[in-house]
Amino acid sequence: MGFTDLLSDAGLSVLDSWLSTRSYIVGYVYSSPSQADVAVFKALSAAPPPEAAKYPHAARWYEHIAGYHDDFATLPGDAAKPYTAYGPDVDAATLNRANAPAAEEDDDDVDLFGSEEEEDACELGVHHRLAEYRKKKEAKPKVAAKSIVILDIKPWDDQTDMVALEAAVRGIEKDGLVWGASKLVPVGFGVKKLQINLVIEDEKISLTELEEEIQEFEEYVQSTDVATMQKL
Repeated sequence: MGFTDLLSDAGLSVLDSWLSTRSYIVGYVYSSPSQADVAVFKALSAAPPPEAAKYPHAARWYEHIAGYHDDFATLPGDAAKPYTAYGPDVDAATLNRANAPAAEEDDDDVDLFGSEEEEDACELGVHHRLAEYRKKKEAKPKVAAKSIVILDIKPWDDQTDMVALEAAVRGIEKDGLVWGASKLVPVGFGVKKLQINLVIEDEKISLTELEEEIQEFEEYVQSTDVATMQKL
């Protein structure tokens, strides 16, 4: 039969019951997430995750499998099988075992009900793998937050050497600061302000401190003003 409905309360109850004795959808074939988990997870993706109070086992499984989202393609199993190929009344021996570890069991040693030690070990394994995934994710380099800024720099009068002013401004070099295009914009009475583009890394560059540094060119600069600023 397999899972035939994962969007109704009845279907979610079946899934929750199935996972009450398993860490994964094919718990007796794979000792880690497989394409079976991916298929069922994607079937649920159009609906909210099961509510923890109502479907505790399904909620635990859903959160755990979500942690493997970036690695779905590398998980063992047959990615072509639909989610209906798994669940109640589906013989685990018929599922794809190509990537599953070989194991043999003596019928006399099979415990149909499991043991507390096995459940504890299984739960420990789940937390261990989740912790390793989070550690791996945290180790990935973070993309630096950047901002695009248009800065207005006003001279004292129409006699100010605007070429020298711009050269002084561009002479400021900092890690996380990139100067862009510029132009002179008339402000009246023959005076033109320098309007210059720049990109800054937010964690490295303080725009306020940069303006103060530009205003230290007192021979050329009367004031500065941020015309526009937006996140990159």
